[in-house]
Amino acid sequence: MTMAKRPPIDLRGPDRRDFIKYSVAVGALFGLDRWKVFEATERTAGTALAAEMACAVTNRSVHIIAGDGGFAWFQLLWPHIDVAAAKNPAFAFHDPAGAVMAQNSDKPLCLGPQAPWQGLGPSKYISVYMSGSNETHKQNPTSSSIINAVGGTGLFASCAALQYQNPTLVPVIAVNSAKASMPYGAAAGAPTVVQVGSPDGMVGLFDSVASTLLGPLASQKTAALFEAYYKGFLGLAAAAGRPTYQRGFKTGKIAANLVGVNLAAQLRPTLDDLNRYGITLSTPTKLLDLAKGLITTARSFKLGLTSCVLLPAFNDDPHAAFADMTSLKMTVTTLGKMLDAFVKDLALMEDPTCAGTKIADNTVISIHGDTPKTPLVASGWPDGTPGDANWVYVLGAGWLRTGWFGGILRDGKFNGFSPATGNDVPGQKAAVTSEAAAGAIAYAVCKGDMRRVNDFYRGGDIAGIVRPKQM
Repeated sequence: MTMAKRPPIDLRGPDRRDFIKYSVAVGALFGLDRWKVFEATERTAGTALAAEMACAVTNRSVHIIAGDGGFAWFQLLWPHIDVAAAKNPAFAFHDPAGAVMAQNSDKPLCLGPQAPWQGLGPSKYISVYMSGSNETHKQNPTSSSIINAVGGTGLFASCAALQYQNPTLVPVIAVNSAKASMPYGAAAGAPTVVQVGSPDGMVGLFDSVASTLLGPLASQKTAALFEAYYKGFLGLAAAAGRPTYQRGFKTGKIAANLVGVNLAAQLRPTLDDLNRYGITLSTPTKLLDLAKGLITTARSFKLGLTSCVLLPAFNDDPHAAFADMTSLKMTVTTLGKMLDAFVKDLALMEDPTCAGTKIADNTVISIHGDTPKTPLVASGWPDGTPGDANWVYVLGAGWLRTGWFGGILRDGKFNGFSPATGNDVPGQKAAVTSEAAAGAIAYAVCKGDMRRVNDFYRGGDIAGIVRPKQM
C-alpha cells in the first residue's frame, strides 16, 4: 500500500502567528526548553519559521525629543532635498558643497557631511516624514507623536505596550530635561513609565541598594545564594510551567540575578566611551548629556534592562547658530559622531532575544521636536516653517521605506505625502500625516505586524511608507 504524501502546510498571516504562539505554549506545558521547541519546528516546518519563533516579536526603541527649538540641529544632518540643491548661502544649511545624495534610497535623501549611519545600506537609511505642526518653544512637543488623535493615544506609550511582552526589569524609561518631562502619552496596555532627571539617573535606577557596602547582599556569596534560592523555589512552583506565568517568572529571574549586583560600573559612561562619541572637555553640556544618555541606553539594552528609552536633546533655541560657523560645525560634527557611535556600539552587541543578530538589527530610533525652524533663512534662524510644518526622522531597522516623504521647497512651497503610495502631495500640510508617520514607527517596532499596529493606529493605508513583512 502506497502512502499518500501529505501536502505541505502553508502558514501565513494569522495562521503563522497562531502556530508560533501555540507551539511555544505546548512546549511550556510539557516542560520543554524553548530552544527544543525551535529545533522541532525547524525539522518539521522549516528554518525560517523556527528562526521567527526564536526571535522577539518586537524591536527595542529609542525616542529622542528635542525641545525649545533644538530640533533644528538635526536638519543640518539631513537637509531638505530642494533646499540643499539650491546651494543658496542665505538658506539654513551650512555646507551645500559637501552634501551628497544617498544611493538607492526609496525616496531622495540628502546627507549632510556629518550625517550618521551612511554605511548601513539602502534598506536601513533614515526615513523622514512630514508630520505634526510647529510647536515653537515647547519643551515636550507632542504633535508628531500622536498615533490616534481621536483616542488620544500616544506613540511612545503604544511602542512600550507593544514591547511589554518582552521581559525587562524596567520596560520604559524617560530621561526628563531640566525644563520638562518627556511626552510619554497614554495607550491601552502600556506599562508605567519610570522617569529620571538625567542620564546619571538611569544609572541610579539599577544600583542595587542590597549590594552596597552595608546591604544584605554585599557579599558575592550571599548574593549568589539568594539567586540560587529564588530560582530553585521557582522551579518547584506548580505554576512555573504555565505559559501565562512565563513573563512574570522570567522577569523575576532577571531581577534575582541583578538584585545582588551593583550595575553602576557597567552602565556609567567611561572616558573611552565619551571619546568615541566625540566628547571632549570643551563639549557643551547639551551634547554631553545626550551622549551619556545614548551610552547608558546601549548598555541597558545589552543587559536586558529595558526595551524603550525616551531621551531629551538640546533645548537650546539656536537662533544665532549661523553667526558662529565654528561653533555650528562643532555641534553638528559631534551630534553626527555620537549618533553614529551609538549604532556602532549596538552593532557589536549580540542580541540575547534574537539568536544570530546584533542589538542594532533590532532597534528603532525616532527623532521628534517642537520646531525644526525654517530651512530658508539662516540669519537669526526664525522659528516659523512654511505651512506650519514639522517632521520626524526615523531609523526603522529595515522596516520602513527610506528617504524624504514630502518636504520644503526653495520657493517656500511645501509637499506632503500619501501614506498609501509614498508619493508627494503638493501643498498638503504635515499635520495631515502625523498619525500615519506614528503608525509607521509602531510598524517598525513590532516588526511589520500590521494587526498589532492597528491595536493603536486607526488611520488609513500606510503601505507606501513601510516595507512589507515577508511571510
